[in-house]
Amino acid sequence: MPQRLIALDVDGTTITHDGVLHDAVRDAVRDVVDAGHHLVIATGRSIVATTPLLGKLGLRHGYAVCSNGAVTLELDPKEPNGYRVLDAVTFDPGPALGLLRDAWPDAVIAVEELGVGFKLSAPFPDGDLMGELRVVPWEELVANPVTRVTFRSPTGTSQDFQELADRIGLKEVNYSVGFTAWLDITPDGVSKGSALELLRRRLEVEPAATVAVGDQRNDLEMLRWAARGVAMGNAPDEVKEVASEVTGHVDDDGLVPVLRSLLGS
Repeated sequence: MPQRLIALDVDGTTITHDGVLHDAVRDAVRDVVDAGHHLVIATGRSIVATTPLLGKLGLRHGYAVCSNGAVTLELDPKEPNGYRVLDAVTFDPGPALGLLRDAWPDAVIAVEELGVGFKLSAPFPDGDLMGELRVVPWEELVANPVTRVTFRSPTGTSQDFQELADRIGLKEVNYSVGFTAWLDITPDGVSKGSALELLRRRLEVEPAATVAVGDQRNDLEMLRWAARGVAMGNAPDEVKEVASEVTGHVDDDGLVPVLRSLLGS
């Protein structure tokens, strides 16, 4: 059986939008790992928000891609936090934040502090972010290179933010709009797909032995990268269109048949 690299998005793919990890999904993940495949969690979440899920899945070795590809972790239970940062790509947030400042009336901005939390322009809605959250002056938001910027509105829609990004002309960065009014900005050329390609080469996995499963716009590059790119049934049409196939809805454990299909073949 060829050793595969299997990349899984988190929210809307591995867990439900209510944050629930179903037993059937956890068991399928464990069986794939026990079969000798490289299973990599690839998420827009920060390190602080990703590590609890790794624990629930029983993943103590291997790799995880966080912050939409800007951060790659090597999991190691001997490390104090259970991981080491293998790669962290940063960029100057000033130009992008200059374009976004005052671009949406009630929008709030967060810049990631690696492994700690976020610096905020104003408080975010409860539950949106994990880790240490600090409201700081604008000058501190733009003072240092960061791995990711998040732009969020409690009143807008994903379509609003897609149109906003097109209108203001974000340049020399990579960005993705979430399923709500949520805009993530990462360094130019950085995505889940770019980080996974570096891992593929590191692990010496053949391109034909790559699988990715996701449900949102920040998964587009990852689904194109994989030889077998699978969109969840709850994904928007633009995500389904780039995928090799479409599986069931996350609420119906659509990830499970994809993982089961990789066993014994």
